[in-house]
Amino acid sequence: HVQLVESGGGSVQAGGSLRLSCAAYGAWYNCLGWFRQGPGKTREGVAAIDPDGSATYLDSVLGRFTISKDNVKNSLVLQMNALKPEDTAMYYCAATPVLRVGYPIRTAEFSSWGQGTQVTVS
Repeated sequence: HVQLVESGGGSVQAGGSLRLSCAAYGAWYNCLGWFRQGPGKTREGVAAIDPDGSATYLDSVLGRFTISKDNVKNSLVLQMNALKPEDTAMYYCAATPVLRVGYPIRTAEFSSWGQGTQVTVS
C-alpha cells in the first residue's frame, strides 16, 4: 500500500482558509483523493485528481476547494477557502490504482489511507 501522511489541519473561523498537504510514498498509485468524515456521518469523497490532473469535486465544495498535486514531490494539496461550519470533519488523504475516478467519489475505490487531520470551522 501507499504510505500517506497528512498535515495542515486546524481550527479556523467561518469564511477562512486552510491548506491540507499529503505526502505519498512507498508504492505505485494512479489517482489521489481527499475524503472527510464529520461527527456521526459517513466518510465522503471531497475531491480527487487523476494522473493527467483532471479533478472531481463534491458539489458542496465546488468553487471553494481546489485539489492539486506535485508529481515530482509525490505530494497532494487541498486548498480550502470560504470554509463553513459544515466543513468540520476529519480529512483523509487516499490513493488508488484506479485510473479514473468518477462522481460520486467512492470510498470503496481507494485502498490506501492516511491517518487523517482534523479541520474545525466555527
